[in-house]
Amino acid sequence: MNKIFLDTNIIIYANDSRDKMKQKKSIAAIKLLMKNGSGIISTQVLQEYAFVAINKIGQPYNAVLRQMKLLEAFEIINQSPDQIRRAVEIMHLYKINFWDACIISNAEQANCSIIYSEDFNTGQFYSGIQIVNPLQ
Repeated sequence: MNKIFLDTNIIIYANDSRDKMKQKKSIAAIKLLMKNGSGIISTQVLQEYAFVAINKIGQPYNAVLRQMKLLEAFEIINQSPDQIRRAVEIMHLYKINFWDACIISNAEQANCSIIYSEDFNTGQFYSGIQIVNPLQ
């Protein structure tokens, strides 16, 4: 089974009702990964989700805490200093921003073959990991 890393934007869209189609597709992708046990996230994703949900979407704290508890059903990668150094290498190699490089580094650490994201070019490979946009 392919391990699939979830970028923060997919989780954000699942919790943002302003775009109903993206919300529906995000929820479906997350449910499928939870059901088949192939989903991976990182502590970075949890941090970014909490920040955006509270500060940009305006979700109440208790809703964010409940959602974070649900997300703990995924395998969670804790970023290590080695992964942060690897992110710097990835950032330099692919000329991408640091936070996106951290996502790739975390997915690499978890042996993922796919990253679900809207932020990268779908179909592109980074460090042998394919980008898939489940919202298309």
